[in-house]
Amino acid sequence: MTTTPDTTGAVDEAAIDRLLAQLTLEEKAALTSGQDFWTTEPVDRLGVASVMVTDGPHGLRKQTGASDHLGIGSSVPATCFPPAAALGSTWDVDLLRRVGEALGRETRANEVAVLLGPGVNIKRSPLCGRNFEYFSEDPALAGDLGAAIVQGIQSQGVGTSLKHYAANNQETDRMRVSADVDERTLREIYLPAFERVVTQAQPWTVMCSYNRINGTYASEDHWLLTQVLRDEWGFEGLVVSDWGAVSNRVAAVAAGLDLEMPGTGGRTDAEVVAAVREGRLEESVLDIAARRVLRMVALSGPALGDPGTFDVETHHALAREAAAAGSVLLKNEPVGGAPLLPLRPGDSAGLLVVGEFARTPRYQGAGSSQVNPTRLDDALTALRTATGTDVPFEAGFTITGGPAGDDDALLASAVEAARSAGTVVLFLGLPAADESEGYDRTTLALPANQVSVLGAVAQVCERVVVVLANGSTVTVEWEALAPAVLETWLGGQAGGSAVADMLLGTLAPAGRLAETIPHRIEDTAAFGNFPGELGHVRYGEGVLVGYRWYDTRDVAVAYPFGHGLGYTTFGYSDVQATVRGEGPEASVEVRLTVTNTGEREGSEIVQVYVGDPQSSVLRPVRELKAFRKVSLEAGASQEVVVTLDARDLSFWHPGLGRWVVESGTFRVEVGASSRDIRTATDVEVTGEPLWGVLTPDSTYTEWTTHPVGGPLLQAALAPEGEAPEVDETLASMMGDMPVRVLAGFGLAGFDLDSLDALVTEVGGIPVA
Repeated sequence: MTTTPDTTGAVDEAAIDRLLAQLTLEEKAALTSGQDFWTTEPVDRLGVASVMVTDGPHGLRKQTGASDHLGIGSSVPATCFPPAAALGSTWDVDLLRRVGEALGRETRANEVAVLLGPGVNIKRSPLCGRNFEYFSEDPALAGDLGAAIVQGIQSQGVGTSLKHYAANNQETDRMRVSADVDERTLREIYLPAFERVVTQAQPWTVMCSYNRINGTYASEDHWLLTQVLRDEWGFEGLVVSDWGAVSNRVAAVAAGLDLEMPGTGGRTDAEVVAAVREGRLEESVLDIAARRVLRMVALSGPALGDPGTFDVETHHALAREAAAAGSVLLKNEPVGGAPLLPLRPGDSAGLLVVGEFARTPRYQGAGSSQVNPTRLDDALTALRTATGTDVPFEAGFTITGGPAGDDDALLASAVEAARSAGTVVLFLGLPAADESEGYDRTTLALPANQVSVLGAVAQVCERVVVVLANGSTVTVEWEALAPAVLETWLGGQAGGSAVADMLLGTLAPAGRLAETIPHRIEDTAAFGNFPGELGHVRYGEGVLVGYRWYDTRDVAVAYPFGHGLGYTTFGYSDVQATVRGEGPEASVEVRLTVTNTGEREGSEIVQVYVGDPQSSVLRPVRELKAFRKVSLEAGASQEVVVTLDARDLSFWHPGLGRWVVESGTFRVEVGASSRDIRTATDVEVTGEPLWGVLTPDSTYTEWTTHPVGGPLLQAALAPEGEAPEVDETLASMMGDMPVRVLAGFGLAGFDLDSLDALVTEVGGIPVA
């Protein structure tokens, strides 16, 4: 049974104002810092309750023992859903909304006000130790999935905390490193996922990250927390710090931080009080922060007053569905005339399971997001139950945290068993210690002892299925040894049963890669600029992140962004693209037909990419702008309609400080991955004039191409009506010269005084 949630999000604003007016300065300061590790400060004399916030994002981690931030303390049982690495690969906003609703029910039932998640940071490098907690290398995909899960959680009357804002793309030196990144790259890659979640779902809180951005701590960055988040995006909730992310509390409050977590025992409260009394911090600024905390407490009141319950088995079943939906079938080659997967009914008689992960599942990441699952399925037991046979098992290798053993002996035993097996399902993956919050990975490779088992088994059995368990990308240079490779990421508590479902064909793996699988770390965009040095990490690759890098530079990859097979096939036809409007009102309606051309029901992820080959700035050859999941019976067709707005056609213009649409030919591509483009069409878009303000530092080209400034400058250079002759070489050299330099040369009587007069005449007029 579940309670009916209060989804209105309405609070008595006047009552909050009355409470605020009654608070003392000391109470305001205390209210904007935690009471302890997980709870806010109450104001007992005014009836302001203390509320609990606690870790997510893929399951509730409400600690019952001593509080900590790294998952060490005991926690209440909760459903461990697949982490974001798997949920991101579902590309399924409806599923994530349902997962969010379940998370919200469990959060509410445990009387927690805010679940800390989701994380929508971009997977800049596959070595980031926390990539299992993030959705994708693409901001549109991460943003839409993040918005869906926030909507689901908050529909149950509890809040979320969108994290880690912003440019937190590594764990190395994460509490102080400066992410040195230009504004266009921030706007196009690292901020849009946050923007989508804020504008589509209004999370109750946004969590600022530990790191600096261009030298300024995120917790003290007024541009980030106030100008962008609130003034531009319209964020209405409160900004909470990551745990321990506040370096200077007074500066943070002034920048727009509302709640410091955890509490400091009153130390930083006293600093805020002193700053207000000494005139270094306006009390009205503190009032704004205190009001936002009061509002969050009021929002959580109805749900905390009626927590209700949740159905453990229903949520486990949803976790099982999500695990299959996020699993990616990378490869499925024919053996004996038919694809190896799904296994046929008779295959179970000769089935052998190898790999410690089959009985010791790796199902979630390490660090603050660890969940105490309500139950835990392992693949070996699930396969034995599903087939009704005692499927033989060989450990094959040891893993950290698993049973002790001798790798050489385990390998030899596995090979001997494989000699007589009809099919070997080999479970490989990353040990928990290889990826965690707090540090980055050092290699993309699987452990050598595991790859050795694959090589030896493949020599004695041709029917080998590799099932991977890992929270972040691994290289697959060994893939030629296995006809089938199933990437399950970290499958959550029901991942073992989901693997059995997929191997036996009860369910088809439905995931698509939300991140590219490269051949080598040296091929990745951030190589050489990750994780930085001496306190700085330079985002030198700019907007070419993930598939944007590989596709634009034509770098070979193992498997491209968006790739994934199923147990059926799909065809695309009848693509049409229609442009409407101009400039900031431009839009493109894309229509196409998708047909299930296989023999069983299945789902396809239709991916729509946009490219602007005529752009005046470097843009990726293609960028994902929309996607749709389509489920069809065998032989069925469906029309898919997607509308791209002006933002989908735009780039961020740093000089103008806004998104702009250029005129020209845009390429609209529809495909099953970034390298499996099934159909494409070109459209002509009428953009907008990209003009700023003419100054003495504007170039000769910027002046001469301006509709007003150009004729005025030409007239000034040729006062007698005859322009001086300029050969092609000189014209090219002059093009990038600031006009003040030309004026300094005294050409044709045009001097600095003449230029000052010209600038005055065209003041405020835009320039190309």
